Amino acid sequence: MLKSLALVIIAALTVSFTTIKKETKKINVEKSSIEWVGKKITGQHSGVIAVKEGSLKFKNNKLVGGVVIVNMTSLTVTDLSGDYKNKLERHLKSDDFFGVDKFETSTLTINKVTGENGSFLVNGDITIKGITKPISFDMTVNDNTATAELKIDRTQFGIRYGSASFFDDLQDKAINNEFELKVQLSI
Repeated sequence: MLKSLALVIIAALTVSFTTIKKETKKINVEKSSIEWVGKKITGQHSGVIAVKEGSLKFKNNKLVGGVVIVNMTSLTVTDLSGDYKNKLERHLKSDDFFGVDKFETSTLTINKVTGENGSFLVNGDITIKGITKPISFDMTVNDNTATAELKIDRTQFGIRYGSASFFDDLQDKAINNEFELKVQLSI
C-alpha cells in the first residue's frame, strides 16, 4: 500500500513539474502589417492591407496554431496617387477581384506546424471570397514578431480577371495569377 501511495505521489510530482505551457498571443493589429504585390506583363502594383484580428497559439514557446483575419475593405494601393490610385483600389475591391462588399474579410487558419528554433513550416487553410484552400508557407517567429512571405494563386479563389490562363488575346494586359504577401504580425 505504501509503495502504491509513493508511486502516485512521484507521478503527481513529475506531472506538476513537467506541465506543458500553452499560450495564446493576441495579434497587435496596430503594429502588424501586410504588404501585397500584384504583377502584370508591363509592371506591378503594390499596397497594404490591415489585419482585423487574430491570435497565434504556442506550446512550450513553439508555434502550434492560430488564426489571422484580414480586413479586405482596407485594401490600399501605395504605388499610385490621385485618380489612378482610386480607380485601381475600386477595381481591386470590386467583384472582378476581391468583392469586398460581400466578402469583407479573408481568413488564414493555422492547422499544423513543424519546425523549431523560431523557423516553422505552416500548413493551414486560407479563405478568400468565401472559398477555402489549403496553403503551406515558412514562418519565422522571433521575440514578439512573426513574419512570412506567401504567394497565392488568385484563380483558385475565383479571381480570373486578366488571367492568361482563362482569357485569350490579353497580350500586355495579362495579370499574373499569383500575388505576393509580406506579412509581419506583432504579438
